[in-house]
Amino acid sequence: MGLLDLLRKLRSSPDQELRILLLGLDNAGKTTILKSLASEDISHITPTQGFNIKSVQSQGFKLNVWDIGGQRKIRPYWKNYFENTDVLIYVIDSADKKRLGESGEELEELLEEEKLAGVPVLIFANKQDLINALPASEIADEMKLTQIKDRKWQIQPCSAISSKPEESGVPEGFQWMAKNIPKGKKGK
Repeated sequence: MGLLDLLRKLRSSPDQELRILLLGLDNAGKTTILKSLASEDISHITPTQGFNIKSVQSQGFKLNVWDIGGQRKIRPYWKNYFENTDVLIYVIDSADKKRLGESGEELEELLEEEKLAGVPVLIFANKQDLINALPASEIADEMKLTQIKDRKWQIQPCSAISSKPEESGVPEGFQWMAKNIPKGKKGK
């Protein structure tokens, strides 16, 4: 690597800073994904009552991740966080078949929001380590994800509690995100 390449990597460019909105129903694993991404302990996670904000380096970008609680009473406040979102990450509990419909309805409402128009969506089908987890392809069919035509999207099977991050599915999701960030935000 030459000096110019090294300087480019070290240069902190505002073009390389992304605002990520992390949403999904309560108990889907949003905070676990965020903490594992930040290499933090995931053994004692409690439900998010409001929001968590973390800045993490990933794929050459500074990610400002807003993790908002998913309890029914908190969901109406999600709209307060839509402004300037570069990527939406939506987390689904793959083993919670009873709430898959509710999760799909919430995602559908998010995709109709004007402030999120055209924002790429990474959908983590979390908890794939559980024996009763639905495969990502079945979740995509059930939630009619193939009908999403107005933005880039990806469903990524994952297990946020995997002891081997490289096998969790989370890094692959963030690699997809890095390749599909909005134009004008790509790093130099």
